[in-house]
Amino acid sequence: MLEPAAALRRLQDGNARFVSNLRRSDAKTSPLRRAEVADSQEPFAVVLGCSDSRVPAEIVFDQGLGDLFVIRVAGNIVAPSQVGSVEFAVERFGVQLVVVLGHTRCGAIDATLDALAGNGPQSPGLRSIVDRVRPAVEGLIRTELGQDRTRLVQAAVQANIRTSVDHLRHGSAILERLVLAGRLEVVGAEYALESGEVTFLG
Repeated sequence: MLEPAAALRRLQDGNARFVSNLRRSDAKTSPLRRAEVADSQEPFAVVLGCSDSRVPAEIVFDQGLGDLFVIRVAGNIVAPSQVGSVEFAVERFGVQLVVVLGHTRCGAIDATLDALAGNGPQSPGLRSIVDRVRPAVEGLIRTELGQDRTRLVQAAVQANIRTSVDHLRHGSAILERLVLAGRLEVVGAEYALESGEVTFLG
């Protein structure tokens, strides 16, 4: 199993290939590869990403079948089912790197900012997503960013990513124990829709 630093480099290298349009051959998605992973899987990283159709993790990191354990949910939020999914991958497959992947111009962020302005979603399901994003972004509205929607969205996207990272690090006894033992790293990253680049957040 790849250690966190090696897994992170593999993701960074894959994204560099994607951005440069130098993607690997189709060997990682071929019928042979499909047969190789039919009976078992050994993903080297977990990616908790947004459901946005423009941000498929396997493509933006140039990975193939069996490489990534991907969890997608609008707003890359962390709810009990996402925590359980990460715990499953870490315990079952020994994955040592978890990436929370947000992206620029996120619709869930826009919906949350609208809700905070009094134009919230009526659907209970949508409200459950907004309510998970809200704590990460509501404080930003009271700063100077509240006067500039573009900058506010940019800051809110990153704040939401960092909140999800923190929730995974400290919202699960299993994950927190592994992080403290140095056997798991949880990092945040932001995908730029315009360039295709993934920036890992410090």
